[in-house]
Amino acid sequence: MKRQATAVWNGTIKEGKGILTSQSGVLKQTPYTFVSRFESGSGTNPEELIAAAHAGCFTMKLSADLSTAGYNPEELTTTSTITLDNGVITKSDLVLTAKIAGITESEFQKIAKSAEETCPVSSVLNLAITLNATLL
Repeated sequence: MKRQATAVWNGTIKEGKGILTSQSGVLKQTPYTFVSRFESGSGTNPEELIAAAHAGCFTMKLSADLSTAGYNPEELTTTSTITLDNGVITKSDLVLTAKIAGITESEFQKIAKSAEETCPVSSVLNLAITLNATLL
């Protein structure tokens, strides 16, 4: 399986602007700029997209691992916060809340940690990853 996205940038780094388009069409000429990346302007940025990819991948991997272990997750909600320090992406903090009937806290923590370590996006990221997992 291969997936692709395209970035087009026009102009200088600070005054220019870009658009992102994904193969699926979910991103379709989605704007991004210096301000949307390094300040608080409208539009997306690479760190936001990495955060979405990490949260989505981890949550799907956790669901698969829980299902394999015989549990039926009612709801898994994950937020990934990506840290950019001095031009380097250094950290992804995953915060998970989960509703899963019949699982013990220790089994939940064990499966969640394994999913964090083995999801494909975690495997490709060269940064520190933290996981704060809460069973509701």
